[in-house]
Amino acid sequence: MRPVTETPSDPAPEGPTAVPGERRLARPPSERYGAAPDREAPAAPAVPDPAAAPARGIAFAAVAAMLGAGVIVVLGGAFAVSAGLLVAAAVLGYAVALALLAGAGDALAKPRRPWIAAGLALFGAILGQVGLWLYARSEGGVLAPIDYLAEVFGAVVPLELLLAAGVAWWRAR
Repeated sequence: MRPVTETPSDPAPEGPTAVPGERRLARPPSERYGAAPDREAPAAPAVPDPAAAPARGIAFAAVAAMLGAGVIVVLGGAFAVSAGLLVAAAVLGYAVALALLAGAGDALAKPRRPWIAAGLALFGAILGQVGLWLYARSEGGVLAPIDYLAEVFGAVVPLELLLAAGVAWWRAR
């Protein structure tokens, strides 16, 4: 009888042989960077708003501050809700910052933007306090503005001013 020799039916793989414990990728890394036919094309980068300008943002924020001042007058004068004044101040600060960001976009430098928002929110809150005093005066009040606000609302007024400016500064960062 003749000895049987085994001949491999498959040719030997090209390249280095696998070493025990070595990990191999299923496909080469370069395939990841090729364009896949089933994937969508990447979205185009966002185009900045051509109408965005610092003056536009400040104008939007000033309008938001005046509207917030009106809300403060209605809540504090007509409804006499002290806790609502704090909520109105927080909403005023947030609205002023959003209006500033919507109007100015990236056209307004970041280090100045929070301070401008805080200043406009503070302006709106002070305007609301003056409106409260004028409303009380129309009903027969005779106190000076600071005396009236200290007597009627007490510590709520400074908290309201700080809250409006703080929320606007934080949101505009």
